[in-house]
Amino acid sequence: MTRRSLGRLVGDFSVPFFLLGVLFFAASLTPSLIPRGPTEQGVLGGLVTALGYLIGQILWLLWLALDMPRLTGRVASAATWVVTAIVAVFFLWVLWFSLGWQNDLRLKMGMEPASALHLARIVVVATATFAIAYGLGRLVASFFRLVRAWFYRMMPPRRANVLGVIAVVLVLFVVSRDGIFDRVVTGLDQSYEKAQALFDKAPPRPTDPNKTGSAASLIDWGGIGTPGRDFIMSGPDAKAISAFSGKPALDPIRVYVGRANGETARERAELALAELKRLGAFERKVLLVVSPTGTGWMDPGAHDPVEYMHNGDIATVSAQYSYLQSPLALVLETQTGLEQATALQDVVYGYWKTLPRDKRPRLYVHGLSLGAWSSMHATNLFRLLDDPIDGAFWAGPPFPSTLWNYVQRQRKPGSPFVLPTIGDGSLVRYASHTSDASTGAPWGDMRIVFLQYSSDPIVFYDPASLWRAPQWMLDPPAEDMSDDFIFMPIVTQFQLLLDMALAFGSPAGHGHAYYAQDYVAPWVQATNPAGWTEADTIRLKAHCNNGLQNGCTNTQR
Repeated sequence: MTRRSLGRLVGDFSVPFFLLGVLFFAASLTPSLIPRGPTEQGVLGGLVTALGYLIGQILWLLWLALDMPRLTGRVASAATWVVTAIVAVFFLWVLWFSLGWQNDLRLKMGMEPASALHLARIVVVATATFAIAYGLGRLVASFFRLVRAWFYRMMPPRRANVLGVIAVVLVLFVVSRDGIFDRVVTGLDQSYEKAQALFDKAPPRPTDPNKTGSAASLIDWGGIGTPGRDFIMSGPDAKAISAFSGKPALDPIRVYVGRANGETARERAELALAELKRLGAFERKVLLVVSPTGTGWMDPGAHDPVEYMHNGDIATVSAQYSYLQSPLALVLETQTGLEQATALQDVVYGYWKTLPRDKRPRLYVHGLSLGAWSSMHATNLFRLLDDPIDGAFWAGPPFPSTLWNYVQRQRKPGSPFVLPTIGDGSLVRYASHTSDASTGAPWGDMRIVFLQYSSDPIVFYDPASLWRAPQWMLDPPAEDMSDDFIFMPIVTQFQLLLDMALAFGSPAGHGHAYYAQDYVAPWVQATNPAGWTEADTIRLKAHCNNGLQNGCTNTQR
């Protein structure tokens, strides 16, 4: 390849713009909520370098449009060399210290420290990522020049430039949003639906008539789908619970309605209510109305402990609304999830409130992650004023949750943003991996508990971090947070976006990886099990830490 052809391919590469990108890269090496591996950090560094380059181009165009003075000749050359030297020294300094920052965070989360090769891989991956992003930018610029040339034939240059930009943006939006993006999402949704339709590989339906999906059930086993079938067939039975408590126990009731079991959210909710009645769920002491995650998954770590502490005298009901993973469901099927959660709560609560108060079960609502968001949305506190439910327990509530944001704003001044104090603690309390929500004034008639890890970006992502530091970054860091937070506009936003993508793979007890031990104490505070003691909490935590991957039992019911 000749020098001329190489120059045509690369274009007018600007060193000052690139230096701005390198500053962005250096800022991206500072720690955020989740430790980043070399590949993830390299991709992040390459992307923000490209973004810095783009911002430099935009600022330069605005500078030219305003006819501002420009440096030329030897002065410009000398200034470029001085700035390059300063940026290079600063970048190498940050790169060197970044390994210590990341390892400090990794050690706080119980992870193995990274080696010095970590740094070399970051630079290689970042360089490749920037090259790809720069190449795509060149393609878009070429497309813009082509469109602009076409407009030049019909209008003055200034108008052609403006319309050219608008046309390119619209084309890119349509192609990405209504073309490639929609096809990928549709394919994902269909793939999950097909995966759930592989009934020939599913376990046979329950033979016990007291289980959802059995021959006696009102809910078709095939339509329940994999997450629901797993929920119904797992968890502790009466024998396992009795072995733990030393008392006679009941088999917990688990009702689950799959998305394919009904055409509408209301139909699925009505079907769930009918199955609850069939199984005698309203004769139990405790009834949980649960919103699942996007795929319909029900976390065993959340449900096994509460069945143990109530000696099996409990019923749980849930209804699926999506086949997508939670991040996709959050963006693409938000309304569907809110509608399903609202319908299920309306139907179950509507029947529950008709029962005599001294004979009906205590009613609680629960959800994890996206399920917490939809459950909170469905929990209309004004509707509950005349006949309130007994409480709510929400784990890992996503940052857009309206009720969560409202409660967070009521925190006492001086209390940490990641673990706030709300009033005197008689209505709302917070739990984490270091706090059990046991502190506060005596509980009132309703108990609301939030479980949120201080390092969970699904909870603490802040869209406004594009231009200002999130509130938690201004507080003293929690135990599993870095001591070296540095806010930088734009870059911090990208760091937190990457944190959200990595949060699900965090070590248990950090990020968005909630696990059974941390559910135990909040469930005790929310549901107040009869005769339960602190010693029971310790025993159940130990039981839930018995080496099993999920939940507190390996019993298949």
